[in-house]
Amino acid sequence: MTERAQRAPRFAWLAALSDLLTRVAPTRWLGLMLLALHAAVVLDAESTPTRAFLLAHYGLFLLWQPLVRSEARIEARHALPVFAMAGLLVLVESTWVMALWLAILAGLVGAVAASQSRGGQRLAYLLALAYLLALLLAWVLPQSLGGGTLPDELKTAVRFGLPLLPLLILLLPGGRQRNTSSTLDFIYGLMLSLLIMVVALGAFAVVAVAQVSYAWALVQTLLGMAALLLALSWLWNPRAGFGGLGQVTSRYLLSVGLPFEGWAQRLATLAERERDPESFVRDALADLHELTWIRGGRWQAARGEGSFGEPAGHAVTHAFHGLTLEWQSTRALTPALALHVRLLSQLLGYFYAAKVREQTLREQAYSQAIHDTGARLTHDVKNILQSMKTLLAAVDTSTPEDSERLLALMRRQLPQLAARLSQTVDKLKQPAEMDVETIATDAWWDALQTRYEHDDVVFVADAVDATPLPQDLFDSVADNLLTNALRKRQSEPGVAVEVHLALRPLVSLTVADSGAPAPDHVARNLFLSPVASDFGLGVGLYQAARQAARVGYRLELPENRAGRVAFRLQATDSRQDTPG
Repeated sequence: MTERAQRAPRFAWLAALSDLLTRVAPTRWLGLMLLALHAAVVLDAESTPTRAFLLAHYGLFLLWQPLVRSEARIEARHALPVFAMAGLLVLVESTWVMALWLAILAGLVGAVAASQSRGGQRLAYLLALAYLLALLLAWVLPQSLGGGTLPDELKTAVRFGLPLLPLLILLLPGGRQRNTSSTLDFIYGLMLSLLIMVVALGAFAVVAVAQVSYAWALVQTLLGMAALLLALSWLWNPRAGFGGLGQVTSRYLLSVGLPFEGWAQRLATLAERERDPESFVRDALADLHELTWIRGGRWQAARGEGSFGEPAGHAVTHAFHGLTLEWQSTRALTPALALHVRLLSQLLGYFYAAKVREQTLREQAYSQAIHDTGARLTHDVKNILQSMKTLLAAVDTSTPEDSERLLALMRRQLPQLAARLSQTVDKLKQPAEMDVETIATDAWWDALQTRYEHDDVVFVADAVDATPLPQDLFDSVADNLLTNALRKRQSEPGVAVEVHLALRPLVSLTVADSGAPAPDHVARNLFLSPVASDFGLGVGLYQAARQAARVGYRLELPENRAGRVAFRLQATDSRQDTPG
C-alpha cells in the first residue's frame, strides 16, 4: 500500500466529522452560540472559565456566521481580522467591547432574520435578536455605568430567565444547512447596529449629564429615538407637495458623480448625429471625463473595439446587446456606484443596439435598391431582345419583293432599339436618375405603335397631344404588358390584344387581351410580391407597380375574366397630368 492509502483511514474520522458539522442546521449553532455567550457574560465565574466560554462562543459564531460559505477556504489575509476580533473579545476585559460586539452581532442576526421566508427560522432569529437586545440593555450597559443600578429581581430574571430564549431556539425545527451563505440585507443590518449603538450611547449620555437612574435614562433615550424615527419616516415620504428624502436619495444614487440627465441628453444628441455604431460608442465613452471615480476602460463590439482613459487596478464588466464594457477604477466601486455603472452600460447598450439596427436597415435598403434596379433593367433588356427577335423573324420571313418595306422597318426600329439600349446602360451607371426624363405623349405613342406594328396589336387613343409622360415608366410598363399578352397568344392562338391611351380625366394606359384570366391567388398578389413565372423571375409586374407608385401612378387589374383581361396604368388623383 502507498503512503497516501495508509494515511486515508487515519483521517477518515475527520472527514466524517466535517460532513456531520456541515449538516447541522444554522439555528442549532445560533442557540449554542447564545448559550455560550450567556455563560461568559452573565454567570459569575473565574476569569479563566469566562475566557473559555468566550472562546467557545466565538468558535460557534464562526460555525454559524452567514458571511462566508462553510466549505470555502479562507486566505491568510482574510483570516487575520477573524483572529484579531477573537483576541480583542477574549483578552480585553471591557464592557464597552462587549457592548460593541453585541451591537454587531444583533445587526447580523437582524439582517439574516429579514432575509428568511420560512416562519420557523424567522422566529428563531427574532428570538435571538430579542435575547441580544435584552442582554445588552439589561446587563452589559448597567455594568458599564457603575454596577447595581438595576434591582436584584431584574438581575435574577436576566441571569436565569434569558437562557430560555436560546433553549427555545434549540427546540424549534431547524432548516437544512445550505451550501451557500445566507442572503443578507447589509443595509438593514448596518442600520440596526448603528441604531443599537445610538441607544446605548444615548443612555450613557443621559445618565452622565442628567444624573438620573439608568431605567429613566433608557426610557428617555428610547422615546427620543422613537420621535426621531417618526420624523425621518415622515420626511422620507411626506406627501405634502415635495418628494422627500426618498426621492432625493434615489436621485442621488442615479446621478452620483455625474449629472445623469445631462449625459443622457448628450447621448441622445450624439445618437442623432453619428451613424456608425462603433464611432458612436467611442465618442460617447470619450464624453465620460466627468466621472472622476472612473479612470478608464475598454469596449468591444462585433465590428470593433477600443479603450478610453487610463488603466486601473479594479475592473467591472457589463455586456448588453452585443456591447461589452469594462470600467476600470482606482479602488473597488461601492454598491451605489456599481449600480450607476450598470445603468450607464445598459443605456449605452440600448443606444448601440439601435444604431446597429439602423445600419442594418440602411444596408438592407441599399441591397433592395440594387435588386430593384437590376430587376427593372433585366426586364428592359428582355423587352429589347423581344423586339430584336421580332425584327429577325420579319427578316427570315421576308421575300425579295419586301426588301424596300423591310429596309424602312429597319430604319425605324434599329435607332429606337439602340436608344433604348443606351438608356438602359445609363440607368445601370446612374440608378438615381431613373424615372426623371419625360417625353411628349404623341411622340411616345407613335414610337410604341412602330415597335409593335407587325404583332397584330390594336392601338386606340383619345386626342393625343404633347402632354409630358414619364418615359421610363411608360416604356417599361407597356413593354411588360404587351410582352405578356403576346406570349399568351403563343399558347392560346387567336387572342386579340388592344392598347388604349386616354388623357382625360386622368392619364391612363390600358392593355387588354381576350385570353384566359389569371388565377385568383396570382391576381391577389400580382402587384404586392413576386409571383411564380415560367418565363422569368416573376417580378416584372411587381417591380412595375413599385415604379409606378414612386412617380405618382398606380398599376391595377380592373378586369380579370375569360375573354377580357385588362391591365391599367393610371395617374393618381393627386397627379393631374392632363392638358389644361
